[in-house]
Amino acid sequence: MGTVLDSHFLALTAIVTVAYQLLFFIITALLRFDKVTDFAGSTNFIIIAILTLALKGAWHFRQVVLTVFVVVWGLRLGLFLLMRILQWGEDKRFDDMRNNLGKLAVFWIFQAVWVWTVSLPVTIVNASDRNPLIEARDIIGWIMWLIGAGIEAVADQQKLTFKNSPSNRGKWCNVGLWSYSRHPNYFGEIFLWWGIFVASAPVLSGAEWLVIFGPIFLTLLLLFVSGIPLLESSADKRFGQTEEYRAYKNTTSPLIPLPPALYGSLPAWFKMGFLFELPLYNRGPQRDPLS
Repeated sequence: MGTVLDSHFLALTAIVTVAYQLLFFIITALLRFDKVTDFAGSTNFIIIAILTLALKGAWHFRQVVLTVFVVVWGLRLGLFLLMRILQWGEDKRFDDMRNNLGKLAVFWIFQAVWVWTVSLPVTIVNASDRNPLIEARDIIGWIMWLIGAGIEAVADQQKLTFKNSPSNRGKWCNVGLWSYSRHPNYFGEIFLWWGIFVASAPVLSGAEWLVIFGPIFLTLLLLFVSGIPLLESSADKRFGQTEEYRAYKNTTSPLIPLPPALYGSLPAWFKMGFLFELPLYNRGPQRDPLS
């Protein structure tokens, strides 16, 4: 596959993504209706994957598999988030954006960048003329996707069930996978997209290896920007003065699922250096000094 073809597919997916996100931005801005934001992001991945596969028309097995993976992930996550927000009401992330067009525009621009960037491995695979035999990297990547997608789906359902129980109101979710990781859904999402990158590796050549920026961008986004930091700060503010919550946080990995007994026994430097227990996740109040 030549760089000209790469450029054509990259430009097309960028235009489609910007147009799609612009449509939903206009809906959100005019109607102040923020229930479709996550749905718009998830379905955009599906559009890119199917569009690039259909336009190339090669229908190589590797292309079909990765496209199906993206479609399954996007449909599951998009419908789950849409049903959840319709059930719970307004999205609290937009409390300070509904009347601020600038902030709202920045959010939608960022979402467009997220979709286009993370989709890069699938875009390049679907645009490629190369079709090497299925190899170990394909199988490893597919297994990683299956594990990641399964963890994300189970974690999402466990948290939804927990929050829907009246007896759990005012509590943090610490059941199932959430007893092994404070953010197992994010671990699953990061793992599955790294799996897609690994499975795309047999096709990549030269500058195409830059598509690794896709899973790197997603990982950095969830670790440092809009994922874990926001949720950790919110949980610390709500539960930081609770002894049980502090014990949960000290013995539960922030991302990679691990047995609480093991994680709790590890030294702080190891947690920070290898398991993403970053100072960024401990900014909320921990104890009332007057208590």
